[in-house]
Amino acid sequence: MTTRTTDARNTTGIVTALEHAGIVAVIRMKDPARLRAVVDAIAEGGVRALEITMSVPGAVELIREIAPTLPQGFVFGAGTVLDADTVARVVDAGAQFVVSPVFRREVIDACRARDVAALPGCFTPTEILDAWDAGADIVKVFPATALGPSYLKDVRAPLPQVKLMPTGGVTVENAGDWIRAGAVAVGVGTSLLDSEAIAAGNFAVLREKAERMVANVREARGQA
Repeated sequence: MTTRTTDARNTTGIVTALEHAGIVAVIRMKDPARLRAVVDAIAEGGVRALEITMSVPGAVELIREIAPTLPQGFVFGAGTVLDADTVARVVDAGAQFVVSPVFRREVIDACRARDVAALPGCFTPTEILDAWDAGADIVKVFPATALGPSYLKDVRAPLPQVKLMPTGGVTVENAGDWIRAGAVAVGVGTSLLDSEAIAAGNFAVLREKAERMVANVREARGQA
Protein backbone atom coordinates (compact mmCIF):
# COMPACT_ATOMS: atom_id res chain seq x y z
CA MET A 1 0.00 0.00 0.00
CA THR A 2 1.30 3.44 -0.88
CA THR A 3 1.10 6.48 1.36
CA ARG A 4 0.16 9.88 -0.01
CA THR A 5 2.59 12.67 0.78
CA THR A 6 0.80 15.28 2.89
CA ASP A 7 1.67 18.30 5.03
CA ALA A 8 0.10 21.46 6.39
CA ARG A 9 0.03 23.34 3.08
CA ASN A 10 -2.43 26.10 2.29
CA THR A 11 -3.49 24.95 -1.18
CA THR A 12 -6.93 23.73 -0.13
CA GLY A 13 -8.53 27.04 -1.09
CA ILE A 14 -6.93 26.99 -4.54
CA VAL A 15 -8.01 23.41 -5.19
CA THR A 16 -11.53 24.16 -3.99
CA ALA A 17 -11.65 27.20 -6.28
CA LEU A 18 -10.51 25.10 -9.26
CA GLU A 19 -13.14 22.48 -8.51
CA HIS A 20 -15.81 25.14 -8.13
CA ALA A 21 -14.75 26.77 -11.40
CA GLY A 22 -14.98 23.43 -13.22
CA ILE A 23 -13.29 24.85 -16.31
CA VAL A 24 -9.65 25.87 -16.75
CA ALA A 25 -9.12 27.88 -19.93
CA VAL A 26 -5.72 27.00 -21.41
CA ILE A 27 -4.11 29.84 -23.34
CA ARG A 28 -1.43 28.97 -25.88
CA MET A 29 -1.77 32.11 -28.00
CA LYS A 30 1.13 32.91 -30.32
CA ASP A 31 0.24 36.60 -30.20
CA PRO A 32 -0.32 37.68 -26.61
CA ALA A 33 -1.32 41.22 -27.58
CA ARG A 34 -5.03 40.40 -27.33
CA LEU A 35 -4.74 38.43 -24.12
CA ARG A 36 -6.47 41.02 -21.93
CA ALA A 37 -9.54 41.05 -24.18
CA VAL A 38 -9.61 37.24 -24.22
CA VAL A 39 -9.49 37.07 -20.43
CA ASP A 40 -12.26 39.66 -20.12
CA ALA A 41 -14.47 37.79 -22.60
CA ILE A 42 -14.25 34.38 -20.94
CA ALA A 43 -14.63 35.95 -17.49
CA GLU A 44 -17.82 37.65 -18.66
CA GLY A 45 -18.96 34.23 -19.85
CA GLY A 46 -18.49 32.74 -16.39
CA VAL A 47 -15.09 31.03 -16.65
CA ARG A 48 -13.17 31.51 -13.41
CA ALA A 49 -9.83 29.75 -13.96
CA LEU A 50 -7.09 30.45 -16.46
CA GLU A 51 -3.79 28.81 -17.34
CA ILE A 52 -1.14 30.55 -19.42
CA THR A 53 1.32 28.04 -20.87
CA MET A 54 5.04 28.64 -20.99
CA SER A 55 4.87 28.24 -24.77
CA VAL A 56 3.32 31.73 -24.94
CA PRO A 57 5.99 34.34 -25.76
CA GLY A 58 6.93 36.23 -22.60
CA ALA A 59 4.64 34.04 -20.49
CA VAL A 60 6.21 34.92 -17.14
CA GLU A 61 5.87 38.65 -17.70
CA LEU A 62 2.31 38.17 -18.93
CA ILE A 63 1.48 36.32 -15.73
CA ARG A 64 3.05 39.14 -13.74
CA GLU A 65 0.99 41.76 -15.60
CA ILE A 66 -2.34 39.92 -15.67
CA ALA A 67 -2.44 38.32 -12.21
CA PRO A 68 -3.15 41.51 -10.19
CA THR A 69 -5.90 42.64 -12.57
CA LEU A 70 -8.09 39.53 -12.59
CA PRO A 71 -11.65 39.64 -11.24
CA GLN A 72 -12.33 38.67 -7.63
CA GLY A 73 -12.49 34.90 -7.26
CA PHE A 74 -10.52 34.18 -10.44
CA VAL A 75 -7.85 31.44 -10.15
CA PHE A 76 -4.70 31.92 -12.22
CA GLY A 77 -1.98 29.44 -13.10
CA ALA A 78 0.91 28.55 -15.38
CA GLY A 79 1.06 25.57 -17.72
CA THR A 80 3.71 23.50 -19.52
CA VAL A 81 5.97 23.84 -16.50
CA LEU A 82 8.72 21.23 -16.64
CA ASP A 83 11.23 22.04 -13.89
CA ALA A 84 11.62 23.52 -10.45
CA ASP A 85 13.28 26.72 -11.68
CA THR A 86 10.23 27.52 -13.80
CA VAL A 87 7.96 26.84 -10.83
CA ALA A 88 9.85 29.51 -8.89
CA ARG A 89 9.59 32.02 -11.74
CA VAL A 90 5.86 31.62 -12.33
CA VAL A 91 4.99 31.62 -8.64
CA ASP A 92 7.01 34.79 -8.11
CA ALA A 93 5.03 36.27 -11.01
CA GLY A 94 1.69 35.44 -9.38
CA ALA A 95 0.66 31.92 -10.43
CA GLN A 96 -1.54 30.11 -7.90
CA PHE A 97 -1.34 26.70 -9.53
CA VAL A 98 1.15 24.93 -11.78
CA VAL A 99 0.25 22.52 -14.58
CA SER A 100 2.60 20.13 -16.37
CA PRO A 101 2.08 17.87 -19.40
CA VAL A 102 4.00 15.11 -17.58
CA PHE A 103 4.67 13.84 -14.06
CA ARG A 104 7.97 15.13 -12.71
CA ARG A 105 8.57 14.77 -9.00
CA GLU A 106 10.77 17.87 -8.85
CA VAL A 107 7.90 20.02 -10.09
CA ILE A 108 5.50 18.68 -7.46
CA ASP A 109 8.14 19.12 -4.75
CA ALA A 110 8.79 22.71 -5.87
CA CYS A 111 5.07 23.46 -5.80
CA ARG A 112 4.80 22.04 -2.31
CA ALA A 113 7.73 24.16 -1.16
CA ARG A 114 6.08 27.31 -2.57
CA ASP A 115 2.57 26.45 -1.34
CA VAL A 116 0.91 26.39 -4.76
CA ALA A 117 -1.27 23.67 -6.25
CA ALA A 118 0.43 21.05 -8.44
CA LEU A 119 -1.39 19.56 -11.44
CA PRO A 120 0.95 17.07 -13.18
CA GLY A 121 0.00 15.42 -16.46
CA CYS A 122 -0.47 11.64 -16.48
CA PHE A 123 -1.86 9.05 -18.88
CA THR A 124 -1.91 5.62 -17.24
CA PRO A 125 -3.45 4.53 -13.92
CA THR A 126 0.04 3.84 -12.57
CA GLU A 127 1.24 7.35 -13.44
CA ILE A 128 -1.93 8.84 -11.98
CA LEU A 129 -1.55 7.05 -8.65
CA ASP A 130 2.20 7.73 -8.47
CA ALA A 131 1.59 11.45 -9.02
CA TRP A 132 -1.19 11.51 -6.45
CA ASP A 133 0.95 9.73 -3.87
CA ALA A 134 3.77 12.20 -4.60
CA GLY A 135 1.49 15.04 -3.52
CA ALA A 136 -0.34 16.18 -6.65
CA ASP A 137 -3.39 18.28 -5.79
CA ILE A 138 -5.22 17.42 -9.01
CA VAL A 139 -3.96 15.06 -11.71
CA LYS A 140 -4.27 16.31 -15.27
CA VAL A 141 -5.27 13.39 -17.51
CA PHE A 142 -3.42 14.09 -20.75
CA PRO A 143 -3.85 13.70 -23.64
CA ALA A 144 -7.52 13.00 -23.01
CA THR A 145 -8.23 13.03 -26.75
CA ALA A 146 -7.08 9.42 -27.02
CA LEU A 147 -9.11 8.22 -24.04
CA GLY A 148 -12.65 9.54 -23.76
CA PRO A 149 -14.87 9.99 -20.69
CA SER A 150 -15.33 6.24 -20.19
CA TYR A 151 -11.60 5.93 -19.43
CA LEU A 152 -11.93 8.47 -16.64
CA LYS A 153 -14.87 6.58 -15.18
CA ASP A 154 -12.91 3.31 -15.32
CA VAL A 155 -9.89 4.86 -13.57
CA ARG A 156 -12.00 6.40 -10.84
CA ALA A 157 -13.64 3.06 -10.01
CA PRO A 158 -10.53 1.72 -8.20
CA LEU A 159 -9.05 5.18 -7.47
CA PRO A 160 -11.98 7.29 -6.23
CA GLN A 161 -9.73 9.40 -4.01
CA VAL A 162 -7.83 10.94 -6.93
CA LYS A 163 -8.98 14.30 -8.30
CA LEU A 164 -8.80 14.21 -12.12
CA MET A 165 -8.84 16.98 -14.72
CA PRO A 166 -8.89 15.82 -18.36
CA THR A 167 -7.19 18.10 -20.88
CA GLY A 168 -6.84 17.67 -24.63
CA GLY A 169 -9.92 16.77 -26.62
CA VAL A 170 -12.26 18.53 -24.20
CA THR A 171 -14.78 20.71 -26.03
CA VAL A 172 -17.57 23.11 -25.21
CA GLU A 173 -20.01 20.35 -26.19
CA ASN A 174 -18.50 17.35 -24.36
CA ALA A 175 -17.37 19.07 -21.14
CA GLY A 176 -20.44 17.79 -19.32
CA ASP A 177 -19.64 14.20 -20.31
CA TRP A 178 -16.26 14.46 -18.58
CA ILE A 179 -17.81 15.94 -15.46
CA ARG A 180 -20.39 13.14 -15.34
CA ALA A 181 -17.54 10.63 -15.67
CA GLY A 182 -15.99 12.00 -12.48
CA ALA A 183 -13.73 14.90 -13.47
CA VAL A 184 -13.44 17.64 -10.83
CA ALA A 185 -12.71 20.11 -13.65
CA VAL A 186 -11.73 20.15 -17.32
CA GLY A 187 -8.93 21.91 -19.16
CA VAL A 188 -9.95 23.39 -22.50
CA GLY A 189 -8.05 25.25 -25.19
CA THR A 190 -9.00 25.85 -28.80
CA SER A 191 -12.61 24.70 -28.49
CA LEU A 192 -13.22 27.65 -26.16
CA LEU A 193 -10.53 30.04 -27.33
CA ASP A 194 -11.53 30.23 -30.99
CA SER A 195 -8.44 31.41 -32.89
CA GLU A 196 -10.40 32.84 -35.81
CA ALA A 197 -12.63 34.85 -33.50
CA ILE A 198 -9.60 36.14 -31.60
CA ALA A 199 -7.82 37.13 -34.82
CA ALA A 200 -10.94 38.98 -35.96
CA GLY A 201 -11.37 40.68 -32.60
CA ASN A 202 -14.79 39.05 -32.23
CA PHE A 203 -14.58 38.41 -28.50
CA ALA A 204 -18.35 38.04 -28.19
CA VAL A 205 -17.88 34.56 -29.70
CA LEU A 206 -15.59 33.63 -26.81
CA ARG A 207 -18.06 34.96 -24.26
CA GLU A 208 -20.88 32.93 -25.83
CA LYS A 209 -18.76 29.77 -25.90
CA ALA A 210 -17.80 30.30 -22.27
CA GLU A 211 -21.45 30.74 -21.29
CA ARG A 212 -22.41 27.49 -23.05
CA MET A 213 -19.55 25.55 -21.53
CA VAL A 214 -20.29 26.82 -18.03
CA ALA A 215 -23.95 25.86 -18.52
CA ASN A 216 -22.96 22.36 -19.67
CA VAL A 217 -20.74 21.83 -16.63
CA ARG A 218 -23.42 23.11 -14.26
CA GLU A 219 -26.02 20.84 -15.85
CA ALA A 220 -23.70 17.84 -15.51
CA ARG A 221 -23.33 18.67 -11.83
CA GLY A 222 -27.07 18.99 -11.38
CA GLN A 223 -26.77 22.73 -10.78
CA ALA A 224 -28.67 23.98 -13.82
